Amino acid sequence: MKVRMSCVGLRNLLQGLSFSVKYYSKHNHLQTICLYSKIQQKKCHILDCSGSTCTHKTLPAGNILPWRLFSCKEGTKIPSKRMQNTSIITSEPLYKNLLKSEQENWNDISARYKAMTERIKEKLEELHKYTFNSVSPRIRFGENVYFEENGYIFLSKADDVDEGNVDVLFSTKDLGFSDAFIQRIRISPDQRYMAISFKSENSEEATCVIMKLDHSPVVEEVIPSVFSFEWATNDVLYYTSQKNLKCQNVFMTTFTDQKHTKLVYTEQDARFFVDIYCTKDRRFLTINSNSKTTSEVWLIDCRHPFKLPALVQARTKGVIYHIEHRNDELYILTTYGELAEYKLMKAPVASSGMENWQLVYALEKKTKLVDLEMFTDHCVMFLKNAGHLYLNVISFVSHLVQSIELPTWACEFELESHPEHTTSTCYFQLTSPVHPPKCFAYSFKENNLIEQAVQEVPIITNCHTTRLLAKSKDETLVPITVFHSMNSKELHRKPLLVHVYGAYGIDLNMSFKEEKLMLIEEGWILAYCHVRGGGELGLSWHKDGCQYNKLKGLHDLKACIMLLHQLGFSQPKYTALAAASAGGVLAGALCNTDPELIRAMVLQAPFVDVLNTMMKTHLPLTIEEQEEWGNPLADEKCMKYIKSYCPYQNIKPQCYPSVFITAYENDQRIPLTGVLQYVQKLRKAALDHASRTSKKGNWIPSIILDIQANGNHCDSSWEDSMNEVARHLAFLNKELEEVCHLQHHTKSGK
Repeated sequence: MKVRMSCVGLRNLLQGLSFSVKYYSKHNHLQTICLYSKIQQKKCHILDCSGSTCTHKTLPAGNILPWRLFSCKEGTKIPSKRMQNTSIITSEPLYKNLLKSEQENWNDISARYKAMTERIKEKLEELHKYTFNSVSPRIRFGENVYFEENGYIFLSKADDVDEGNVDVLFSTKDLGFSDAFIQRIRISPDQRYMAISFKSENSEEATCVIMKLDHSPVVEEVIPSVFSFEWATNDVLYYTSQKNLKCQNVFMTTFTDQKHTKLVYTEQDARFFVDIYCTKDRRFLTINSNSKTTSEVWLIDCRHPFKLPALVQARTKGVIYHIEHRNDELYILTTYGELAEYKLMKAPVASSGMENWQLVYALEKKTKLVDLEMFTDHCVMFLKNAGHLYLNVISFVSHLVQSIELPTWACEFELESHPEHTTSTCYFQLTSPVHPPKCFAYSFKENNLIEQAVQEVPIITNCHTTRLLAKSKDETLVPITVFHSMNSKELHRKPLLVHVYGAYGIDLNMSFKEEKLMLIEEGWILAYCHVRGGGELGLSWHKDGCQYNKLKGLHDLKACIMLLHQLGFSQPKYTALAAASAGGVLAGALCNTDPELIRAMVLQAPFVDVLNTMMKTHLPLTIEEQEEWGNPLADEKCMKYIKSYCPYQNIKPQCYPSVFITAYENDQRIPLTGVLQYVQKLRKAALDHASRTSKKGNWIPSIILDIQANGNHCDSSWEDSMNEVARHLAFLNKELEEVCHLQHHTKSGK
């Protein structure tokens, strides 16, 4: 690669800059939310608001997944006498003592997992060589191509990009931040300026750097604590500021001869989060103010960027909407109407009120809208129904809707970072937990789907995919996706790893991960339980599993595991459960109500004390989260309901499964104090039960807390993520290996 270094003065300009305070999932993203979704590619991808791996993300028009996971800080005093019996750790010395105790405990026992962990890491690294996609997403501007690899931003001519003739425009390493990664890139329309946001793995706040792209690119401005940003014109940038996980202010800054910055919008309601989006045709910027259930959008005309924002439609309780633009009409993706699922509607720009919204297309019941992309004469909807993926292509010329079924093995879409709206082809990738991404293209001219030729990955994907429906307590049918090797025999004796989430309307992460493929090759069965509270069957599926319906998600999970066992997919003593973040609520609740269904559980940054956290309104997101969990401070009935399922509140002396928890010292969303208290109480309950029964050979579960100094709720480096996953899998192998050994020993004794 011929590289011309042209980034000057960055280290001096940013010296001393700290990341004091990343999705989206998609995630916002983010993404996820499956326990073993944290292994990241060594080459960071350009991530915009629709592609963040963080679960805390913004959502432009079309990206309609709820984007906020529960967040809380270590805090503290209980606001009323009524709640004193449920207070969490508040004493700093006590916190430090518990932290030190758990760190010493992990140091004492980690040696037993070391050999297995190293073997798993070697296998994951080997698989990663074959499955890593070395082509980073690219932003095309005429003859120029911008792309990012390993913390560098490159510029090349379209004809030279594959030849390796590139200029280096920016490097996080030159700034002295070895752990920083690039999150988002925006190029001004005339390509004179480039805005980049980057952050460290120990922070959730990004820093935005604006560079002037002359012959020798230089830094024009550095803006700390920025979440989203877009260019309105060649020299006018709008951005949102982030503080304590909240975004409520929108600023405009100019790069003309007379530079100035001013506040243009402030959100007063703590339940709402603000982000900026640019319509695909670059006609408007949208200021999107969203709560979990309600939204409001303001327009900034890019032709007149100094005019005040114009309101599209005042917020209406229960109505979510997002905006795109085409030919002087607003295309509105919204929940407005009798059936509270997403619909595509339109209205004139000049009269955008709800009374003028006209229906363009409505989704079928129990259909999940994953994403939407607008093009000049077409709109593409990426959809899920009963676990199957398909496209709906709407022609604005013929007004016809073409439905395209996609391969049955596919579980997840991966879309282009920033596709041009004038193109005649829509590009995307399909993947599953055990299938590396495959590239596809839909041609609007040819009206057909093309699987693009790619170099075959030299790994075995001899995997069978099964889709099941489990009947829950109230007769609702709950989808399960199961993967296992086609060569597996005696499935009832194979280890089973069950995944669950069930909150915020967010789907389980079903994208490809090397560790999933490794488990399949080693004989494991993987099961994904799409319980209520998640978004797999549309908005109603989420609504049926939040607030006073949270127990339905628990009933769904129990029904899924019982059906798997009934159908011969493993058995309780070979079954493990995996969850992360808010998925810890259902996983922890199941351990309290039906511990006999599983042998082991691995949790990543789990949310396990809903009641205490929701009683602390001074925490950053508690008010916002009331739409998901309820308000126990204002409603005695709500407090009792949360207490009925809250994992921490329902721990009791009984035979628990073994538990391995990973937590982060720098996690702003799930504070370490609550996790420490949960582990202490769970371990005591397990030991109390063992001492009471005191039978010969009585099994005592392992309750392990692994506290990571690096990483946070959304991001970790490749190395940290791989180490974390390897430790989880080593723990599971050890726990299930002991079961197999005991069973073999018992048979031999007889």
